[in-house]
Amino acid sequence: MSEAAARVVAEQFEELYGAAPQGVWAAPGRVNLIGEHTDYNDGFVMPFALPHTTVAAVSRRDDGVLRLHSADVDGGVVELRLDALEPESDQGWTAYPSGVVWALVQAGHPVTGADIHLTSTVPAGAGLSSSAALEVVVALALNDLYDLGLKGWQLARLCQRGENVYVGAPVGIMDQTAAACCTAGHALFLDTRDLSQRQIPFDLAAEGMRLLVVDTQVKHEHSTGEYGKRRVGCEKGAALLGVDALRDIPYAELDAALDRLGDDEEVRRLVRHVVTEDERVERVVSLLESGETRAIGPVLTEGHASLRDDFRISCPELDLVVDTALSAGALGARMTGGGFGGSAIVLAEVTDVDTVTKAVEEAFAAAGFTAPRVFEAVPSAGARRVR
Repeated sequence: MSEAAARVVAEQFEELYGAAPQGVWAAPGRVNLIGEHTDYNDGFVMPFALPHTTVAAVSRRDDGVLRLHSADVDGGVVELRLDALEPESDQGWTAYPSGVVWALVQAGHPVTGADIHLTSTVPAGAGLSSSAALEVVVALALNDLYDLGLKGWQLARLCQRGENVYVGAPVGIMDQTAAACCTAGHALFLDTRDLSQRQIPFDLAAEGMRLLVVDTQVKHEHSTGEYGKRRVGCEKGAALLGVDALRDIPYAELDAALDRLGDDEEVRRLVRHVVTEDERVERVVSLLESGETRAIGPVLTEGHASLRDDFRISCPELDLVVDTALSAGALGARMTGGGFGGSAIVLAEVTDVDTVTKAVEEAFAAAGFTAPRVFEAVPSAGARRVR
């Protein structure tokens, strides 16, 4: 983000709290290139950071008080006491930053309060991890202000715990790790079991391609029941197959594993998606590392079919994006994020971007859907201090 934008956030903080902030930090939203609903199955994912960020101006306090304000939400400053923070006590936006503070305190870190002012350009509810960006920017700011010395992956773990336990949303580790650890010009190949990472060069512009994000404007909510049902079903499948997580089922042994599940069709579908999706992540990594970038397009499209038919988390708007983009010449397309709305991604030649965009917009208008928001996804930097 620009120095001018950081200065504006700092000035807003001073107007709210009567003194300049001790610093300004930013954390990005993310697009997941491939690897959907594999993270809570100990599998592989491949996100990259967006240029869209959540920005926080922050100062520490020493009186056990947490004050929160967002420029994007109606209402004044919310004041909370650290010793009164209780899991699932807050159903509003403040649960995400206060959950991070709760997780830090619960882990024994000497956080004694903060004044925080936030603003964001990450579209909320679009499957681009606006909540993880919010969590990670607060965690990084407190890590710096309190000299906690935590690494990016450790901050991600604490943010995940805050969202799982304090907010009550059963999310995996991918989104927080992406916000904390991604680097510009790369996709992050992450093993969610041991959190080992590889930065995979991903510079589409240099090869004459673009990756578009199509925000369908259909909002989704992770902490509602359907996401949780899928997670429980995956855990049931792992238990029935006698493994710690579905990641432990080799792709070559998938058919035998499905036979062992018998006639439990729901679990069979969930298992098939996770095992094949892990294989798709590894295929995309191999293609990118061997310079065959265009060949990832069909793999992305395979992933959408699996999410639509096996995991059953697509929706008419997402399917329309994918079908229309492919008909208009896109190299590949799929839904991205938790599902039931949110965004799709489209890989296209730069010469086809306008044609694909126009086709999708016209298809939405013809179907009577809300007009989508289409923008280019540029692999960007992870969380950092900006002022």
